[in-house]
Amino acid sequence: MHFLQIVNWISLLILCASAFYFYRTAQISPFPLNMAQESSNSIYDFTVKDIQGNDVNLSQYRGKVLLIVNVASQCGLTQSNYKELNVLYEKYKNQGFEILAFPCNQFAAQEPGSNEEIQETVCTRFKAEFPIFDKVEVNGKNAAPIYRFLKSQKGGIFGDGIKWNFTKFLVNKEGKVVDRYAPTTSPFKIEKDIQNLLQSA
Repeated sequence: MHFLQIVNWISLLILCASAFYFYRTAQISPFPLNMAQESSNSIYDFTVKDIQGNDVNLSQYRGKVLLIVNVASQCGLTQSNYKELNVLYEKYKNQGFEILAFPCNQFAAQEPGSNEEIQETVCTRFKAEFPIFDKVEVNGKNAAPIYRFLKSQKGGIFGDGIKWNFTKFLVNKEGKVVDRYAPTTSPFKIEKDIQNLLQSA
C-alpha cells in the first residue's frame, strides 16, 4: 500500500511538471506571434494606420493592383523614386492602380521626421498624391505585421529582410504578393508588370 502511494505521488509530480512545461512553452513560443501572418491569405486581412493615425482596412483596396513601398525622405534614391512613382500613379490610378507608401527610419535614419513632417515633405517637395501611411519598422521584432506578411510571401535574394529604402512589393487584384523588387529597381522598370496585372481578369 505504501509503495502504491509513492508511485501515485511520483506520477502526480510528473503530471504537474509536464503541465508546467507545456504552459511555459506556450507562453514563450514564437508561434502565437506569427499566427496572424501564417493564417493570412492576402493583404486584405490587415489593418494599418494612415499618416494621421486613422485605421485603414486594406480590404478597401480589393480588386486593385498595388505597389507597396517603404519610403524615406533623405535617401539617395528618394528623388528618382518619388518622381517615377508619381508618373506611374498619375498614369494608372484611374485604371485600378494604387501605391501604398510606408515611411521607415530603419536605414541610416533617413526618415527621421514626425508623421506631420513626413507628410509635409512628401506632399510639398515630392508632390506625391498616393496614400502615405504611419511610419513603421519593416525588419526586426517590431516589424509591422503587414511587412512580416509581405516578406513571408516574397523573400529577397539574400534572405527575407528588407535591405534598404524603396523595396517594392507588387500585389495583384486578389491581394496576393506576386513580385518583389530591389531598392535600386526603377519604378519605370516595373511598369510592364503593372500593366499585365491591370489587364488580367
